[in-house]
Amino acid sequence: MQYTVSLKLNHVFRRLYAKGTRAATPCLALYSRPNGRGENRLGLTTGAKLGHAVVRNKLRRRLRAIYRIHEHEFRPGFDIVVVCRAASVHASYQRLERDFLRLARKNGLLRQESETK
Repeated sequence: MQYTVSLKLNHVFRRLYAKGTRAATPCLALYSRPNGRGENRLGLTTGAKLGHAVVRNKLRRRLRAIYRIHEHEFRPGFDIVVVCRAASVHASYQRLERDFLRLARKNGLLRQESETK
């Protein structure tokens, strides 16, 4: 992820949950908030209820790959947290990708067509 830093601090996650913009599908929930920086910060959350570590790590790898592939489409300057829900365990890669981009668009994180050119 070239233009992105990982979110790791608990207080940043909690601030996003409390004050961020939220959008959700049965597979994912996405929280976002402007951070006043020139880069995005991405956090991924997979709870223990989703399964063992292998399952949770697989979901995190998939979501990081989706973000990395579409990173150039995201507007800079946002904190983004993606929360995996129970349906994401059995979801295909294509469904995760579709839901992730749909939620990003809904929260206004994607660039407009005129900005990408």
